[in-house]
Amino acid sequence: MNKRLYSPARIREIQEKWGFRFQKSLGQNFLIDGNIVRAIADSAEVGEGDVILEIGAGIGTLTEELALRGAKVFCVEIDEHLKPILDETLGAYEDVEIFYKDVLKTDLKKELTSRFGDHKIKVVANLPYYVTTPILVHLFDSDLPLESVHVMVQKEMASRMAAKAGTKAYGSISVFLQMRAEVSVALAVPRTCFMPQPNVDSAVLALTNFKTDHGENLKRAEAVVRAAFSKRRKTVANALSTYGFAIEKDQILQALAETGIEPNRRAEAITVEEYRILAKNFPKVEKEGD
Repeated sequence: MNKRLYSPARIREIQEKWGFRFQKSLGQNFLIDGNIVRAIADSAEVGEGDVILEIGAGIGTLTEELALRGAKVFCVEIDEHLKPILDETLGAYEDVEIFYKDVLKTDLKKELTSRFGDHKIKVVANLPYYVTTPILVHLFDSDLPLESVHVMVQKEMASRMAAKAGTKAYGSISVFLQMRAEVSVALAVPRTCFMPQPNVDSAVLALTNFKTDHGENLKRAEAVVRAAFSKRRKTVANALSTYGFAIEKDQILQALAETGIEPNRRAEAITVEEYRILAKNFPKVEKEGD
């Protein structure tokens, strides 16, 4: 039986055969722990017939596990130098397609709909740390029929994204994501589970139970949250009133009162649900000069 792709010996064989070198600029760190690979797939409950969007195949370590469970995998990979390697490592799996393009420049809705119709999508990926947030934003902006998202990110980033109000890690990214879905840390992944070994530990971030409150109110909420956190040391009333919205401070105070938020509270003390309600009570939020 061939060695699984998380085997360090197998990775070294591939490197020697193809002259492959890890590209730090692309955040290439490959998993070498089979228990973690299986745990990621378990956390996403990957099974027969699931449609998976993977971002970044590497040499196919996680892709292989998803395919072995009977899933159909559409993987967007930026590094075309990996093509001959992936042809070798994943060529036997008929339900795996590697799409060579920058995911941030990919029309995900178009590509997935053309292949899978309106089938629910599970995102399972080991994301490059340097583009974690842009990729997550792109996923939401793509209006995909998401069932769940399970992505490997830097441990500190996962903690921030899943943080609750009143904690030090809680910030605008926490609110942005939690307005869209339930966010939790599914799995801790030590740095020793990767080749080459990164300088930080990782974690699998899980997004489930997606909210349906999209459109104009969500955009308004994002603007309000961005303004509230723009000056964390100020009270929310002062942060909102000095952000540059083309509205009077008394209108802001009225919106806060209608929401039940005391004007002297700070951004990190306001819950996701309170921000959601505040956005509904807030006047039009164009900035001055818009």
